[in-house]
Amino acid sequence: MHPIDAPELTVTTASAEDWRQVVAWATEEGWNPGHGDADRFLPTDPEGFFTGRLGDRIVTAISVVNHGPDYAFLGFYLVAPEQRGRGLGLATWRAAFPHAGTRTVGLDAVPEQEETYKRSGFVPAYRTLRWTGRPARSGTTAAGVHAVTPDRLDAVAAYDRRFFPAERRAFLARWLDGPGRAARVLLRDGRVTGYGLIRPSHDGHRVGPLFADTREDAETLFDALTAHLGPDEEVCLDMPEPNPAAAALAEGRGLTTDWHSIRMYAGPVPGTPAERAFAVTSLELG
Repeated sequence: MHPIDAPELTVTTASAEDWRQVVAWATEEGWNPGHGDADRFLPTDPEGFFTGRLGDRIVTAISVVNHGPDYAFLGFYLVAPEQRGRGLGLATWRAAFPHAGTRTVGLDAVPEQEETYKRSGFVPAYRTLRWTGRPARSGTTAAGVHAVTPDRLDAVAAYDRRFFPAERRAFLARWLDGPGRAARVLLRDGRVTGYGLIRPSHDGHRVGPLFADTREDAETLFDALTAHLGPDEEVCLDMPEPNPAAAALAEGRGLTTDWHSIRMYAGPVPGTPAERAFAVTSLELG
């Protein structure tokens, strides 16, 4: 743990413009955020996004987003490369983390930071594998796939609640809508058996979430979500390792993995079925 040698660091709640700068910074770090993600993140918990400044320059960032009374998610833990090793990240963490109160806090850690998070009380739960590539075409068109329209949002949000530790209908209304985004729901006999979103990102497209009852349902949705992509366009998914069917889907569509993060929790581990999630929503907000 490094001593803090910059008492002039000022940590404040971030403005929308501040956070667009942070997302641009994350892009430079290779995180590949989706276009328009920042504008959809902030309304989830406007008081949960923080930046640290030296003078008028942002040098640190962190988000501690409260999704409900029992669950929060930590992300965007960033320190400017030339300012690392001075304790600025730790100071920003200490200023922001109390925002979560007594909630369980989740995060997705890069491997090199796992031990750091353990020292702060986080316990690893499972790995999340990043799969990327140019998806192979299935050549089939399945019935039952529909656009997520406003009249279907309540059913989608109720289904989502089975996979996420908090109700997030308002977030999904923003996340599933907007230029370039395509959200699809699979209905069987009028019942939701899966849904997903694809969105453009800095490099290619990202799928997330992708939740489904079965591998077959997930494949149907994945094929529908990627059907509009050109042959040279890449797609990226972050798939929980406890779901072997997710890896089988990715391999079957020609994707490969060479990077992972570690899902960790401080507090009681939520009882959500990672083994049935085929792609997380995002590594920044869970």
